Amino acid sequence: APLLLDGVTGSGKTEVYFEAVAEVLRQGRQALVLVPEIALTSQFLDRFERRFGCRPAEWHSELSTRERRRVWRGVAEGRVKAVIGARSALFLPFPDLGLIVIDEEHESAFKQEEGVTYHARDMGVVRGSLGSFPVILSSATPSLESAVNAEQGRYERLVLTGRHGDAQLPRIGAVDMRTHPPERGRWLSPVLVKEMVATLEAGEQSMLFLNRRGYAPLTLCRTCGHRIQCPDCSAWLVEHRFRRELRCHHCGYTAPVPKACPSCGAEDALVACGPGVERIAEEVVERFPEARVALVSSDNLRGPQSHVDVFSAIEDREIDIVIGTQVMAKGHHFPWLTLVGVVDADLGLENGDLRAGERTFQLLQQVAGRAGRAERPGRVLLQSYMPEHGVMRALVSGDRDAFLEREAEMRERMELPPYGRLVGVVVSSTDGGLAQRVAREMARRVPAADHVSVLGPAPAPIALLRGRTRLRFLVKAGRNVNVQAYINAWLADFKVPNAARVSIDIDPYSFL
Repeated sequence: APLLLDGVTGSGKTEVYFEAVAEVLRQGRQALVLVPEIALTSQFLDRFERRFGCRPAEWHSELSTRERRRVWRGVAEGRVKAVIGARSALFLPFPDLGLIVIDEEHESAFKQEEGVTYHARDMGVVRGSLGSFPVILSSATPSLESAVNAEQGRYERLVLTGRHGDAQLPRIGAVDMRTHPPERGRWLSPVLVKEMVATLEAGEQSMLFLNRRGYAPLTLCRTCGHRIQCPDCSAWLVEHRFRRELRCHHCGYTAPVPKACPSCGAEDALVACGPGVERIAEEVVERFPEARVALVSSDNLRGPQSHVDVFSAIEDREIDIVIGTQVMAKGHHFPWLTLVGVVDADLGLENGDLRAGERTFQLLQQVAGRAGRAERPGRVLLQSYMPEHGVMRALVSGDRDAFLEREAEMRERMELPPYGRLVGVVVSSTDGGLAQRVAREMARRVPAADHVSVLGPAPAPIALLRGRTRLRFLVKAGRNVNVQAYINAWLADFKVPNAARVSIDIDPYSFL
């Protein structure tokens, strides 16, 4: 059975599964370690090299075609014994695979959303059972799916409860933004600023976390109220002030920031609404002019080397305050980082996704885990307008299991995954009328079946994406329903017009 390695942040999970990798390499077999983010690999590869004396092969989207060919051939011929890679490394032609490790198994980055949809964690487990070799799933915040599998005996579970070397877990507190609001036009509460001052004076490092790229998520005209939107998507353009451009985070469209409102022509009337990381960095530089500040987001890290540079600078204490997006949340070990401030802890709770609470909990728990990883104790402050929310209460009390239990009860009651099945079906076309007609025709053909309900069609939350109009169906089924057979019965002989597209995502993670 697969093994769920469930240990608090900084408990030495990596060392535990390195032992398993060592054993497989001793037997002369191949090992694959899947990691969610390219950012993980530079620190991680060094660690691997120190432990095993050789550098493993890498597999991710930044590789050149030549490097890909070299790794592919090395794996196929059995010369390459260890691979560390992103989700697609699962498809490398290993002749003698003896172990798969899925690090941070809860990460939604393991789910491929475009083209052929699959979940690398689940495929890894299947691959292990087909090849009769062990699979290790490692996480400080296991997904509800894996926790339930462990509870029901499908997975074995190994729990690490303490941090390595007696380091203490950080103290987590919530700052109620209703009673401690920031000054007008600022985003950091006085409580957090005071803690940052104390941390600087102690010669230690702080990190501010906000999972929102750019300067501001919305640009609005003060005169007529016009919001600047992407021409190809139903999404607002995000201002990136350092690059002096507006950018769509869905399709990549960019435009210079206009001098006047495109709708009413008023000059100097455009205002930035809400904070992104660039705006927080601006506030920090104004408040702490003496401090050495680094902004870490996927927009200003280009290629693996820039990751190495910035993380080394933080490790070597050349930086006092780090402002970062989720690139900073994973697996990094910074001994002098003792304060973590989460600028907007409520972000992500209200997006109508069945996993919204679980994901927010996982992300913030991981972010909190960056604090106090050596002998200096860590502190974490969550800025929230809803400190009484179940997710905030669970983070502050440190009671993860009670939180997971509540989530599980809610999902079981509503027959949602892992206690039921979902299938997302999206109809799209550059011709909006055609998309509507295809969706209506599909709705007419929905077959009746026990324990299956089909919701929709309805406009997708992002109703226009890259110029295509999108409508969604959601199929909700009982745990034991064969959803593939149901979809087949519904759509196998349905002719989709050439100008339309129907995409099917079984067990979807995104509902946009």
